Amino acid sequence: MRIAIRMIGIATSIFWIFLIIFSVSAMYSMKDIQMDFGEPQTSVTADGEMVLSLPITVINRGLYDLGYFNVSTLVMDQQGSVIARASTFLPVIRKGEAVSTSHDVRLNLTDLLGNYQNFLFNDAELRVSEAVSLRAAQLIPVQASAEHSMPWGAPLYDFALGTPEFSAYNATHSRVTVPLIFENHASFDLAGTVQLRMYNSSNVLTGEEQTAVQAWQHSPYQGDLELYVPFEGVTAGGRFEVSFVTPFFNYGPVVIPYG
Repeated sequence: MRIAIRMIGIATSIFWIFLIIFSVSAMYSMKDIQMDFGEPQTSVTADGEMVLSLPITVINRGLYDLGYFNVSTLVMDQQGSVIARASTFLPVIRKGEAVSTSHDVRLNLTDLLGNYQNFLFNDAELRVSEAVSLRAAQLIPVQASAEHSMPWGAPLYDFALGTPEFSAYNATHSRVTVPLIFENHASFDLAGTVQLRMYNSSNVLTGEEQTAVQAWQHSPYQGDLELYVPFEGVTAGGRFEVSFVTPFFNYGPVVIPYG
């Protein structure tokens, strides 16, 4: 019996020695794992999603296979509310193998700009939480995480209407020219329609017009909106109401007084 117990003890010791050597070897071989993260690319899909694509290449020059490789991302606003989440999973990366994939984070612009209308007019810093995890030799868990910020560019940054100019159009109507000014700080082109309504000081609708707008990403925009209003409806003061209709969002009216 004592011999049997002694043999079990020896076997247990050998097992633990093997396990320690294996673990050290597996962790040591992690130095031969190369992870390359490429330049992120931004695109917008036809259904209104902005896709942030991060190319990832993992080269396993270690002694063992890697398992359960996972990259996860959370995008949050400044108050910590989750705007988007994404995960990319590779079940196994064999030793001597190089694997390339793309980690895609999708932001639904319709939901984002509908729920966070402040993002239409103001630049912001989004909070991004990243985590990478895997199992060395498909057994030993390894994880790293980091937090950083991501700039958000407002598509209607510094939006304003300029001073309206009145000129005679015909015997009964005036032409009203209103400068439209903003900067598209977003990472996507903005195309849509701007609707302008003009009310006089008596709250009477004197004219309205729709104008197509095309604003390139990261570029200023300046264009003119024109209305034709009857002479008798024009007063020294009043207000404009501006509404936007785009594939990504509808917004308005924005009320801007004049006079």
